[in-house]
Amino acid sequence: MELIAHFEAARPRLLSLAHRILGSHQDAEDAVQTTWTRANGVDADTLDNPEAWLTTVTARLCVDLLRSRARRPELPLPEQDFQSEELAAEEAFLRREEVSRALLVLLDALPPRQRVAYVLHDLFTVPFDRIAEVLDVRPDAAKKLASRARAALRAARPAPGTPAASHLRIVDAFLAAARGGDLARLVALLAPDAVRLADPGLLPPGAPTEVHGAAAIATETRAFAARIALAVPLLLDGRPGAVIAPGGRPFALIRLRLDGDGLVTRIEIVPARRRPRRPLSDPRP
Repeated sequence: MELIAHFEAARPRLLSLAHRILGSHQDAEDAVQTTWTRANGVDADTLDNPEAWLTTVTARLCVDLLRSRARRPELPLPEQDFQSEELAAEEAFLRREEVSRALLVLLDALPPRQRVAYVLHDLFTVPFDRIAEVLDVRPDAAKKLASRARAALRAARPAPGTPAASHLRIVDAFLAAARGGDLARLVALLAPDAVRLADPGLLPPGAPTEVHGAAAIATETRAFAARIALAVPLLLDGRPGAVIAPGGRPFALIRLRLDGDGLVTRIEIVPARRRPRRPLSDPRP
């Protein structure tokens, strides 16, 4: 039996795996297409586990793509690209596959090797000996990478009943009201003297970098409905906030400050700047 028959059955799973590692539907499609090329003509009877072979090949191709990304800087997303066909395809994939935008944002913050180990083991139950082969490390090191990723993701999700969880519920309510155009609800969530600050590079020409007052801030959200629709509430350095993530890729951070009554007193919107990452070839876990 040719391996390509196994590939067709495994393709949805391979695409899902590649997307969670790479965070890009188009890059995932490219990786899976290359897997198809390598599988074409291979006799499945010569392999102990055809599905495992396909998974390993796809994962290694994803690692190669992550390495190539590390060698080139990522360009900021231009304003007009919020309406691009590529972004529309990425958003359609997230909806169709029911991919969590928040999970993609959290995965994006992980060092690449931790991300690969976590996705393969925790999301796709790949054993650590095979993950070790993909990352060219020992199985115990692969296990440690996944463990550290797991701990980092837990830290970003506050436990129910904690003040941080309560604050995130306020952020979620704020975003929901902004998406729905509920100005009265927005004003109720804002302190009367609230202020909104934004990086000028994230604003349309002529837009003020500062807006003062609950009513003015609430009214302004109408102009940014498309961006707000792509935002997810998350802890940012332990504080309540949100990430605007088109296609699951961080674009801007919304930092919120709350008073003792849970009202939003300050909103700061800044670009999502990616931190330098160790290359995948770095031997440290």
